[in-house]
Amino acid sequence: MTTLAATLTPARALRLALALSLGAAVSLGITRFSYGLLLPPMRADLGWSYALAGGMNTANAAGYLLGALMTPALIRRYGPLRLLVGGAVLASIFMGASGFFTSAPALLAQRLLAGVASAWVFVAGGLLAARLGALQPERAGLLLGFYYGGTGFGITLSALLVPPVLRAAAGQAHGWAWAWWALALACMAATAMLGVAARAMPADAAPGAAASPSAAVRRGGVHRLGWALAGYAMFGMGYIGYMTFVIALLREQGSSPGYITAFYALLGIACVASARLWAGLLDRSRGGAPQAVLNALLGLATVLPVLSAAWPVTLLSGLLFGGVFLSVVSSTTALVRHNLPEAQWVAGISAFTIIFALGQIVGPTVTGWISDGSGGLASGLLASAAALWIGAALAWRQRPLGR
Repeated sequence: MTTLAATLTPARALRLALALSLGAAVSLGITRFSYGLLLPPMRADLGWSYALAGGMNTANAAGYLLGALMTPALIRRYGPLRLLVGGAVLASIFMGASGFFTSAPALLAQRLLAGVASAWVFVAGGLLAARLGALQPERAGLLLGFYYGGTGFGITLSALLVPPVLRAAAGQAHGWAWAWWALALACMAATAMLGVAARAMPADAAPGAAASPSAAVRRGGVHRLGWALAGYAMFGMGYIGYMTFVIALLREQGSSPGYITAFYALLGIACVASARLWAGLLDRSRGGAPQAVLNALLGLATVLPVLSAAWPVTLLSGLLFGGVFLSVVSSTTALVRHNLPEAQWVAGISAFTIIFALGQIVGPTVTGWISDGSGGLASGLLASAAALWIGAALAWRQRPLGR
């Protein structure tokens, strides 16, 4: 690490963070969030309820939880770089496999397996990004933001890729399968670039002791971040409802395919831009205030398309949501880096990932179940906004820890 610290220029640190961001693009931007674009045609073709449609992302989140629980042990054995690239390869394979099935149990299994692999990628990449930030603390928030902002690249790519593929396959049975295969190819291409870029990362970038989350709690670390963890669980419940069902809501409201593509692409671009927007706040604050403020803004973004179907309002919703939601994830990594010793970073990041996954397991199915009622998708998104505002109130109570 000393050698790296001596040679790590600001420009090189940014290049490494951008290279790592391809992992975030695969693990969340494509593997998880592209499903929002595929949900409407798959639901129409396969006769799903909204609860079952949401259950697909619940399965993905359950896999994410399993993967997060496994990650500390895997990092101890293989190191974060190998886990990052290997997980991206597996996530790409499972994405492609989703195009070969029409039965709900098989598709649920594929979404679960993709979630396992994406957790390996996301946690390993987040750890490496945090270590880059430790070497340049004055730019740590920006470097973390660039890594997590990679999810926006994946969202934008999905928005530009899925609609034309669906149109080209419109005359074929289960034409949505071609979109899964196209996304899998995109994941493979990003993984290949990630593998090449990973060689520029130092082999000793892994922490010396990758402790389990329970071990960190026993040493008196993570459990003292309880309010932030609780707020993050509510964030997981609330944000995933929006990302799963907002495209379906826009289609119900009569939005054109071109507008939906622009909406989702701009949401992804806003994710990338959020790296610089919130970097200063993440660098300055050691408590739960950043998470609280960002959760509150997300709740506002979630209710906007419910209040009005006018395009300026829905576009503002997408831009605000995209400009905020990944910074909530960044805020937890920054909170761990500010408040825990380096030996507990893996455990801390994994603990937040686990609680995040628990919220995401509940969120899509509950939102879908509510949306199947008389209030429709609007009532489901209102419930998601309420979860986000509760998360803001909980996170606000988190105070900085004494080191």
